[in-house]
Amino acid sequence: MLTWAEGALYGAGGGLVVEAVVTFGRLHAWQQARHAARAAAEALPRLGTYIDPPADSLAALFRIVLGGAAGWLLHGELAGVFAAVAVGASAPAVLAQMGSATTVAEALQMGAAPGSAPGAAPGSAPGSAPAAPTAPAAPAAPGAAPPPSAVPPQPGPPGPDRTRGEAAP
Repeated sequence: MLTWAEGALYGAGGGLVVEAVVTFGRLHAWQQARHAARAAAEALPRLGTYIDPPADSLAALFRIVLGGAAGWLLHGELAGVFAAVAVGASAPAVLAQMGSATTVAEALQMGAAPGSAPGAAPGSAPGSAPAAPTAPAAPAAPGAAPPPSAVPPQPGPPGPDRTRGEAAP
């Protein structure tokens, strides 16, 4: 278990690692564009086309702050440095998931979907008016594709892998 300061520090480090990878991707794209332009004897692209220092610096700062905040919030749950760096690297997604989490009681209340208002129709947006009843859809013609809202069938358990010599039970 990490202290809150260690969690915040390593979490911020995780955010910094992700930002370094993003920046490397932009530099690599610029490098590839320069190579392609040299081969085609065209004008070389400017670095400013791929990197915007004010916007990228602000995004990096917020990614580092979010990583530190996630490490700080979850420091009691983190068993080591690697876990704290991973939490910091995934901070935007982790914090968004924590912000949208619902309790079991909220999810079961009146059959509402997680995140919807109590008493709202399942699947409706929070704060929206209840959906008006609709007429049932007409049956599909034989051989027609299922409607897009249909749930695809789930595959069954995997069978024996004959390529590895497994036999059927």
